[in-house]
Amino acid sequence: MKFGILKERKNPPDRRVVFTPKEASRLSSEHPEVEIEVESSDIRVFSDEEYAKEGLKVVSDVSDCDVLFGVKEVPVEALIPNKKYFFFSHTIKKQVHNRKLLKAILEKNIDLYDHETIVDADFRRLIGFGRYAGIVGAYNGIRAFGIKFELFALPKAETLSNREELIARLKRPVLPPIKIVLTGNGKVGMGAKEILDAMKIKEVSVENFLSKKYSGPVYVQIDVLDYNKRIDGSEGTKEDFYQNPEKYTSDFERFTKVADIYMAGHFYGNGAPVILTQEMLQSNSNAIKVVADISCDVDGPIASTIKASTIAEPIFGYLPSEHKEVDVFHPGAIVVMSVDNLPCELPKDASEGFGEMFMEHVIPAFFNGDKDGILKRAKVTENGKLTERFQYLQAFVDGE
Repeated sequence: MKFGILKERKNPPDRRVVFTPKEASRLSSEHPEVEIEVESSDIRVFSDEEYAKEGLKVVSDVSDCDVLFGVKEVPVEALIPNKKYFFFSHTIKKQVHNRKLLKAILEKNIDLYDHETIVDADFRRLIGFGRYAGIVGAYNGIRAFGIKFELFALPKAETLSNREELIARLKRPVLPPIKIVLTGNGKVGMGAKEILDAMKIKEVSVENFLSKKYSGPVYVQIDVLDYNKRIDGSEGTKEDFYQNPEKYTSDFERFTKVADIYMAGHFYGNGAPVILTQEMLQSNSNAIKVVADISCDVDGPIASTIKASTIAEPIFGYLPSEHKEVDVFHPGAIVVMSVDNLPCELPKDASEGFGEMFMEHVIPAFFNGDKDGILKRAKVTENGKLTERFQYLQAFVDGE
């Protein structure tokens, strides 16, 4: 079997990789029956020379490989027929801009394994860059606050080399007694929490966050039942919320009245209520000044996320009264950070973490007959057709 590590071809350039030189070398030594080729790249965070030093073969053509590993979507014209591919295809939610890609994958008889579909028997995701999205997103949220109020100037995250350097920079400014509300306790939310804890910002309970004043900065991390309530007034449960999201409405306004910064690190499912509405942001009682939408669902649960911002221009001003973008320093503007590819700002750390998870959860399936069904569940296409789990995409492929 021959594995190939792909050069990333999507624009803007993505410097991340599935296997770092160290992880690729480990894979080679643990499974000598596998041959590994690294497609030469001038943008990857790890140089060709670093791979070569680990004894790995760097090539300009990976068409003789059986399985190809990438991060972002592979352009249609670069797809090699009759291969197995691993990458984030951004097709499983029927993303219109990638319908052509999914059609091409089927036409070229490619077996697609989407990183997002790699799950355990309970359909919990096993790998991803979520932790690093949370880490960078929290950093960017604090940076945005400093810019808006001209209190401190933090460098862009992309100019710093790793998580430790981000934390070192964050420890320099003295924050005023602000309140930060963080939604989500998955990988993204916990990544953001890592940063807040490293800054020694005090975590407080929901009750105290809503009712008490503090002499220093504090934060609260809240779960779905803290910011949603049943419409009929009865007691809700998490299981009920996930099964019947349409029976719930947002209860987030109690947080908007006291929080200065909102960091959104939640998962947003189909049918779930809007969390932060335009009406909440327009209210005279709204206290939120910065929204760091790490999850970044445009036109989704956060009314101020009217677009995805970029690494080059990570923040913009949002004017609630007119629901439009304005200058960050407009007196009525809330600052929004909604970068949708945050882990790209820490490509080395993100790649190291991703490769470790991939080695732990996915690679064994190639050599144990896929006894846990990891590869079977993850496979989106096979023999020119959608697999059973992804049959719901057929109408999307057909353009219906």
